[in-house]
Amino acid sequence: MPDTVDGVAMDAKPIGRIGAFVRWAARTPWPVFTLGMVQADIIGALLVLSFLRFGLPPEDRIQLQDLPAFNLAVFLGFLFISFTIAAYWSLRLLIPVMRWQRRDMLLGERDTEDTEVARTRALRMPFYRSVINVVNWFLGSVVFIVASWPVASKSAPVVAVATGLGATATAIIGYLQSERVLRPVAVAALRGGVPENFRAPGVIARQVMTWVLSTAVPIIAIVLALVASKFEILTAPADRLTTPILILAISALVVGLAGTVLVAMSIADPLRQLRWALGEVQRGNYNAHMQIYDASELGLLQAGFNDMVRDLAERQRLRDLFGRYVGEDVARRALERGTELGGQERDVAVLFVDLVGSTQLASTIPAADVVNLLNDFFRVVVDTVNRHGGFVNKFQGDAALAIFGAPIEHPDACGAALAASRELHDDLIQVLGQTEFGIGVSAGRAIAGHIGAQARFEYTVIGDPVNEAARLTELAKLEDGHVLASAIAVSGALDAEALCWDVGEIVELRGRIAPTQLARPINLATPGKARADEDEDVDDEIASDVSR
Repeated sequence: MPDTVDGVAMDAKPIGRIGAFVRWAARTPWPVFTLGMVQADIIGALLVLSFLRFGLPPEDRIQLQDLPAFNLAVFLGFLFISFTIAAYWSLRLLIPVMRWQRRDMLLGERDTEDTEVARTRALRMPFYRSVINVVNWFLGSVVFIVASWPVASKSAPVVAVATGLGATATAIIGYLQSERVLRPVAVAALRGGVPENFRAPGVIARQVMTWVLSTAVPIIAIVLALVASKFEILTAPADRLTTPILILAISALVVGLAGTVLVAMSIADPLRQLRWALGEVQRGNYNAHMQIYDASELGLLQAGFNDMVRDLAERQRLRDLFGRYVGEDVARRALERGTELGGQERDVAVLFVDLVGSTQLASTIPAADVVNLLNDFFRVVVDTVNRHGGFVNKFQGDAALAIFGAPIEHPDACGAALAASRELHDDLIQVLGQTEFGIGVSAGRAIAGHIGAQARFEYTVIGDPVNEAARLTELAKLEDGHVLASAIAVSGALDAEALCWDVGEIVELRGRIAPTQLARPINLATPGKARADEDEDVDDEIASDVSR
């Protein structure tokens, strides 16, 4: 009994796999593709036979009912065999494609030679279908002429022309229909790019197909009918061909309309998708990629658009990173005007801000907390400086250097720097809590530009105002208000901001020869007496870096 159970289980396993495969195949476009092949051939054959039986003048019609039974059986047997062979070859062509599709769905695409062959074959299936149709029609017309020879020996040329034109129309419509039905398969096959040495019919070729369907086939049929009547291939005179010509004209209208709609849709669909994708990109969505429908000019246009969007997204990402590292104003100026080493003299205002006791802080709390504190500190600095039109030029350790008036000119650089220092004082008290800081503001002439080497440089400001602002920051750490400015900066500001400052004593700052008159903001909160910063050596290094 266990053997029997095992045997049943072993037999059921392949059956289960076949069932799963059938269920999977039913959800793919291949059943519709196969049905379309059979449907097109049957409809085309019925139209041709109906024309030969009822469309021609009575004296030239093929009397199929008078066909010998043996001849009819031979013809029907051929049809069955030809359809069987066509189905077999279609299945042979489809098996690698369906294996690739199923493997791609279950395991993901593999970069193997089999995958490349399957992708190429999937894209060429509409062409293969047309070739199979034409071969079947050619062989079928030969067998039909031979089988109907006893009753239609004189009409053999008419039969050959009718089947030839029917085969052309069926093959073209079948190609256009298959291309649309198999579009999901083509999209999957083109995800890895267009296979080498493969091109689908482009816009011109599709328009030519439409012309063949709607114009060439019916006109050729009408001309041949008149020529056949002229040379007495047809028994009926030319004036008796009104009905066949009318039938051909109506067929041309119907078939031509179907072909034109299919061609128009094959062109309009990617263009409609392109229009949508362009709108998404204009709204800033760089993830709006197009599905590549085929390997024609339209497919290459879709692929080119996707490449362009990827490049735009990459450039936008680099621009965003560039702006985060050097500042948006510097990045915008560099992108618009280019970069070169050197600088120019500018009237600028400088704001320098530094934390107190950061070295001791790092030794008493976890490093992650120190990082979070510095991030909050720099976030407040950047937001405040940006609101007042300044540019945070440098982060170093626990200090930041902000410039007003470069690289973008500012109508009131001194006033903006002074207002930013007062607002920054209030914001930092709320964010830092017990952690103390110092802010210094200076103004004057300085050199602003790109400093470094061709391989690596940065935009910065060098001059006495930078050095003075750094020294004022050291002194501000010992002040109750934590904010000091030079009287020159206050005198350069508009009255609305200058009136918020009180000019005081004259001091000689460390490292400077010229004396500096101090200015303090009026009505600032005083969080308490600041401690001396044991990190003065670090501050000296920062000041020397930016003033060298």
